[in-house]
Amino acid sequence: MDDDLEHALVSVGPRLRALRRQRETTLADLSAATGISVSTLSRLESGARRPTLELLLPLAKAHGVTLDELVDAPPTGDPRIHLRPVVRHGMTMLPLTRRAGGIQAYKLVIAAGSVRRTPEPKTHEGYEWLYVLNGRLRMVLGEQDLVLSPGEAAEFDTRLPHWFGAADEQAVEFLSLFGSQGERAHLRARPRTGHRRSGSRTDPIT
Repeated sequence: MDDDLEHALVSVGPRLRALRRQRETTLADLSAATGISVSTLSRLESGARRPTLELLLPLAKAHGVTLDELVDAPPTGDPRIHLRPVVRHGMTMLPLTRRAGGIQAYKLVIAAGSVRRTPEPKTHEGYEWLYVLNGRLRMVLGEQDLVLSPGEAAEFDTRLPHWFGAADEQAVEFLSLFGSQGERAHLRARPRTGHRRSGSRTDPIT
């Protein structure tokens, strides 16, 4: 078998697991969406089951990616990175990294006029750092209800209930670094008086 093809097939398992965790989807949910049994999905992610086209097509559809993205097909001479945005709950998420596992980088955009009045905080494994580029970001984190302006950053354990939304009717753009296994980004920042919180921190970037 061609070495490139063999490498692509071997790397499918970790990529499937990373995609599922990024979307906060359980194996049971993915099974219901694709018709593939939980045991087969688990074996695919662990590498114990060899991926086939019959299995990959419904998985690509469920994750909202192309088959090429799922198997990380080698480039065909075009050096540009073709990033495909994912739209969820009125928020556009543009992945800036292409590797499976480790810290993942995203640019997120909340469209103008998409203020949600009732936050719906969620929890999951991991650690997140974010930086506001434009607009005013409302961040509900545990018992805190914060508004971050351009140039402000926050970092927190995602096991704390959290939710993001626009603080007003203007669009919001921010960057996010997320580690599903609790990895933290190592950044130089100067603490702001009155912004430190238990389990979280908001700082301006220096």
